[in-house]
Amino acid sequence: MLKFRPKEYTTENFDANGIGGILRAMSDSDDPATDADRTPTQELRSLDEQIALYQREFQDLDPQVEQIISALSRLNRRMTVAYGRHLSDIGVNGAEWEVLKALVLAGAPYQLGPGELAKRLGLTPAAMTHRIDRMVTEGLVTRERDETNRVRVIVGITELGRDKWFAVMRMGTDWEGDLLQDLTPTERTLLGELLTRLLRRVEDAQPDASGRLSDLD
Repeated sequence: MLKFRPKEYTTENFDANGIGGILRAMSDSDDPATDADRTPTQELRSLDEQIALYQREFQDLDPQVEQIISALSRLNRRMTVAYGRHLSDIGVNGAEWEVLKALVLAGAPYQLGPGELAKRLGLTPAAMTHRIDRMVTEGLVTRERDETNRVRVIVGITELGRDKWFAVMRMGTDWEGDLLQDLTPTERTLLGELLTRLLRRVEDAQPDASGRLSDLD
C-alpha cells in the first residue's frame, strides 16, 4: 500500500493555490519500490526544487501553474504504475481489463459484438479479434454465434472474467481510498469540482481527444 506524506489542509486555503499543494502531497509517495526506480538525474527532492530549476532558465514561468501541472503529471504516473501492479497481481493485463470493463459496463447479460467492443476501445477489427482470441483461450470471455442471427458473433464475460473484474475493482477502491485519506469530504468535493472544470477546459480546446467526461473509464 502506498503511503503519503501527512499534511494538514483547511477549506479556507483550498483555492487555486491550495490545489497544487494537495496534489503535490498526494503525488509525493514514500513507496520504496517507486523511489528505487529513479535515476540520479531524476532524483529531485520536491516540486519546489524542480520549479526553481525551470525558473532559473525560463523567467516567464508561472510557478503556481507549474506546481499544479507538475503535481498532476506526477500523480498520473504514480497512479498508472499502481493500477498496473494491481492488474498484474490479479493476473490480467491492461488490454484485458479494458475488455472486461466494457462488457460489465454494458450491463446484463454482459455481452457485446466484436465491432461494438472495437469501437468502444478504439481498436481496429483485427486488433480486437486478436485480443478476444487470447481472452477466450484464458477463459476470461466467450465468443459464440447469436442464436437469433447466426451471422452475428457475441462476446460475453465468463464467471472467471467477472471475478477478475471484481478483484481489480476491490483492490483499486482500497488504493484510491488510501490516496485521498488526508482530504476531508469537503476538500474531496472541491477537488473533484476543480479537476472537472479543468477537464472541461481541455475538452473545449481538444474536442477530438479521448478522456472526455462522457467516456466510460
